[in-house]
Amino acid sequence: MTRMVHTFDDPERFIAGTVGVPGERTFFLQARSGARLISVALEKQQVALLADRLIELIDQVTRTDAYQVDFGGPSDLEPLDNPIDEEFRVGTLALGWNSESQQIIIEAHEVTEAFEEVPDLEEDAHEGPDVLRVRISVGAARAFCLRAQSVVSAGRPPCPLCDEPLDQQGHICPRANGYRRRG
Repeated sequence: MTRMVHTFDDPERFIAGTVGVPGERTFFLQARSGARLISVALEKQQVALLADRLIELIDQVTRTDAYQVDFGGPSDLEPLDNPIDEEFRVGTLALGWNSESQQIIIEAHEVTEAFEEVPDLEEDAHEGPDVLRVRISVGAARAFCLRAQSVVSAGRPPCPLCDEPLDQQGHICPRANGYRRRG
């Protein structure tokens, strides 16, 4: 199967967003440049982990390269762009730093049967899983992280006893000996 590589260099927009109500949300990464729009689905935990690792990478880059961070304008709080057509579901995420272009590289690879099938960062192999590759500035990565953390935390509130998410009907709380706990 021929591999599709969707590359965005300094896209106009690169965000994490959701569709649906808390508890039933689908998470997406979305990149847009002009009329070109790509949306890939992933898990909430992947969005949270991507934001955490990006923050670590930004901290490392700004410490070691004496890089001046341009934080750009205000955060992007707009909803996902339409149409939201899932290109693929993300299995593996990869991050890197290109010191020549002074850009952060984010790759979201399609789910595969084996981890060994995922090519190295920025490798354009003919075979392998489809990939969304985005190259952005440190400032754009920081803005992505702020939004991603906000999107992840906007879900269902946690149970005060066990930290599991509460539905509107509550949940069966293991710390309440199996009794239904309401928010």
